[in-house]
Amino acid sequence: MSLAREKVDDTKLMSPILPGALASNPKPKAKSFAVKVSLIVTALFLSVALTRDLGIARYAFLDGGYDASAGVCPQVGELLPQKNGALWKSLGNIYATDKFKMRAVDWLGGAVRIPTESYDNMGPVGTDPRWEKFGALHDFLRVSFPRVHSNLELTNVNTYGLIYVWKGSDASVKPLLLAAHQDVVPVEPTTAEAWLHSPFSGYFDGEKVWGRGSLDDKSGLIGIMSSIETLLENGFQPRRTVVVASGFDEEVSGVKGAQTLAPKLVEMFGEGGFSMLVDEGSGYGEQYGRVIATPGIGEKGYLDVRIEVASPGGHSSLPPPHTSIGMLAELMVHYEKNPFEVQLTRGSPIYKSAQCLAQHAPDLPSSLRKDILHAEHSNRALRAAEKKLFENRVLKSLAGTTQAIDLVQGGVKVNALPESAWAVVNHRISTESSIEATKARDTDLLRSLAAGFNLSYNAFGASISDAEAPAYGTLKLTDAFGRGLEPAPITPTDASAEPWKLLSGTIKATYNSHRNIRGDDTVVISPGIMSGNTDTRYYWALTDHIFRYGHQEGANGGSLPSGVHTVNEAIDIGNFVEIITFFTTLILNVDESALL
Repeated sequence: MSLAREKVDDTKLMSPILPGALASNPKPKAKSFAVKVSLIVTALFLSVALTRDLGIARYAFLDGGYDASAGVCPQVGELLPQKNGALWKSLGNIYATDKFKMRAVDWLGGAVRIPTESYDNMGPVGTDPRWEKFGALHDFLRVSFPRVHSNLELTNVNTYGLIYVWKGSDASVKPLLLAAHQDVVPVEPTTAEAWLHSPFSGYFDGEKVWGRGSLDDKSGLIGIMSSIETLLENGFQPRRTVVVASGFDEEVSGVKGAQTLAPKLVEMFGEGGFSMLVDEGSGYGEQYGRVIATPGIGEKGYLDVRIEVASPGGHSSLPPPHTSIGMLAELMVHYEKNPFEVQLTRGSPIYKSAQCLAQHAPDLPSSLRKDILHAEHSNRALRAAEKKLFENRVLKSLAGTTQAIDLVQGGVKVNALPESAWAVVNHRISTESSIEATKARDTDLLRSLAAGFNLSYNAFGASISDAEAPAYGTLKLTDAFGRGLEPAPITPTDASAEPWKLLSGTIKATYNSHRNIRGDDTVVISPGIMSGNTDTRYYWALTDHIFRYGHQEGANGGSLPSGVHTVNEAIDIGNFVEIITFFTTLILNVDESALL
């Protein structure tokens, strides 16, 4: 079936009109040609007049930004700054020069050369000297971005957390919040020789800047700072306040960084005080013959479950049928044999992503396209689409709750029976599930094995087995580190969601201008979901409109470009300049919008 026909069929499925309703109604009388022309001209005049008089950045379509022909995945056109259009074009010309490219190399390479690694076992700020290297990064930022530091108000939180406030002229409009983190994952010493260039060299080979953090997430932090510095150099003063929040331990859950920044931001701007928030996240890449950008509109939840087995010790020459380690091993095998059931759920971020593929990706298999388009009103089509889509292991993992056995320990001596053994299972919780549901499933999963091994069973503080009955040993389930996280609220993407439309139009304008092309169909904007958690986990109270998007080239679906968290992390300098263009365009578009 052709795509054009499928669009027609999908429109019928979405229609609230009952079959036969049109046939039973008299055909409306056609308006005269002159009347039609008059109505069209009047509508165009009003649209142009309102746009000019209100100074509103224009979307490409007159119905509020959405292309009515786009079916299940409506698109906006590229959104170009209007009031500041001349400035935007001038900056685009500057960004295209070799001189600016080398300036960007110096900015990013200099930041990469400061090894701001964060570790799981770091002590409090002021006590653990490993935090002090963030002071060197702050010194670099002050020297590299002098106009930022002379024009924006800087607040330090817990020493190394940063809040920059670029005050706008109109205090009645909600500020824009941009976020990025300063820390990077450590470089495994045994992999140092595998790097083509030293991991903290910031080396530029003429095409790429190499080093840990060049992608995650110093490209975000330095991209934001570079954009603001250049806007200030060119005389821009915002109408809408712009706030930059930068934590310093995102890679180890943000407890000392973003978790302390969040209440300060609430104190300064109030709950719901921001128009929208953009933090690190995915970017754009080719999928089934189309370039698709996938801003994350949600994040999965998180839970680490510790499974501990205890049993009597003794000499290993007189072993029981099962040691603590043996019982734990069987429990872990049982986990892996019983993964969480995963379903494609209508309205979920993965479902919306699939709809965009079906609507806009030309190389998607036709049978899968048909099932996705019909899934909205057909359970059979939904299950068929689910089966085909989840043949992709990554997509299946993004959609459902996952489990991974990541830590295990037991025994102290080869001739002594282990009195205890434990493992930690990491769960990433589906946006349609919860911590409570995940705990309940894990509890039920191990119930029969606990009984079979004659273990008293306690799960998350509740006694599961008969506490009075004699038992050979114990099985205990707990929240391993006490930092379970519910799935994030889903950011709105419906027809009334102006921040989503503004972000979408900004992405298209950035993509097009960087390639010196024009058009509304050059890149498709699709809702996505982050495969991990970002500092936004602490920012839910600040706005309903949270986007995880970094405009990185090569990102595909919920995945990040290759090199993140591994050897040979690097970013193409052209892509980094495009990231600077993205933040520039976003700041200008948000500044002009009267709809946020």
